[in-house]
Amino acid sequence: MNPHPATSPPAPWPPAAWVPPSETEQLLHEAALRGDARAQLAALAGAELYIPAPRAEVDAKPDTVTWRAHHDPAGFVCRPVLTRGMLPTWHPDWVFHGVTLRWAAEFGWSDPHVFLGVNVGTPGQLLLPTGPTDLALWQRAYAENDRLPENRLLALRHGALHGPLAYGLACGAHLAIGNAVPWNEIGTVYREYTTERDLLRESWGITGHAEWRKQVDALLEARNSPPEPDFVLRTRDQLATALGELPSADLWRETAAGHAQDLGADSGTVKGIEELVRRIMRYEARFRADGLLPPDGRVRTTVAYDYGRAVNLARWGLAARYCTPADAEAAIVYAGALSKSAHRSWEEFSAGYSLGRVLRFDEEEYGPFYEKNVLAHRLLAESEGSPWRHIPWR
Repeated sequence: MNPHPATSPPAPWPPAAWVPPSETEQLLHEAALRGDARAQLAALAGAELYIPAPRAEVDAKPDTVTWRAHHDPAGFVCRPVLTRGMLPTWHPDWVFHGVTLRWAAEFGWSDPHVFLGVNVGTPGQLLLPTGPTDLALWQRAYAENDRLPENRLLALRHGALHGPLAYGLACGAHLAIGNAVPWNEIGTVYREYTTERDLLRESWGITGHAEWRKQVDALLEARNSPPEPDFVLRTRDQLATALGELPSADLWRETAAGHAQDLGADSGTVKGIEELVRRIMRYEARFRADGLLPPDGRVRTTVAYDYGRAVNLARWGLAARYCTPADAEAAIVYAGALSKSAHRSWEEFSAGYSLGRVLRFDEEEYGPFYEKNVLAHRLLAESEGSPWRHIPWR
């Protein structure tokens, strides 16, 4: 425990020559230069906003948001919020509530002299009046502007862009896209603090550091996913090496089933292995049709699914304050190194990740689990800002 807990949240990141760190700050900055108040509200309406809070306070009352007024030395009073790109560096004793512009409009403003302060004390500072007419405009902006909570490739300009940490973070980009968070961020927030802790408890059984460490290790050792997919994929590779060409579907299926039987599998498991071979072949055919595999491509391993999730579990644990930045960075860098050793390209990694995910959840419905993989793969393959474009696989 820190014997000297912070009495105020750390200051937001202060670059020497300020450049808007993400799309939201860029939109706000450009709107401010034009004097376009409507565009400013549109940008805020499409973003999650963050209110700092002492971690001990939130842990004691996780459902309560205490929004303190800020008395600025410049002479104004406001209730402050931060956009994601302007969040401060990670601190063990300070966390953030995620709110929306609509939530802020419904807060119950009683003093028209108190502003909504966006990114106060930074080069992107914005003060919004809070009279009844202004609050109505916030509500209208929120109703009129789309909020995209998922399936977007985002990055922070001051985030990791090169080197082992960026490489590892790029291996977690599929889930970052699915959750519409910057792929290259390792910091104070992934999702807001209380949501992160709830999801880790409900989905992973994680309520502290020891449980987080156990689950991360299982992912890094590729022990979280079922072993059967890689068992049958290895069988195909071994047959291809022995034959000098890909085996027929029948030979692959029969050989995999025979190996399982030799290892003592019961008849139900053997039948499951045979059906798994058929499922993989059908998914691979669909992958080729949708561009996740080249016309003659195949998946060699699904360990990417565990490694990609290890990257995100490291980020989730950091956001939930179940690990330190050093813990998270070490896990992310190691996941990247493991991914590099198991695959030959970003595209191959993505196909392996996608197969592991759909075999686990999709049940050949080609529904949301499948569609999100296809979208993430295309965004990463085609977007100018994709890490695949500026981080070489080798």
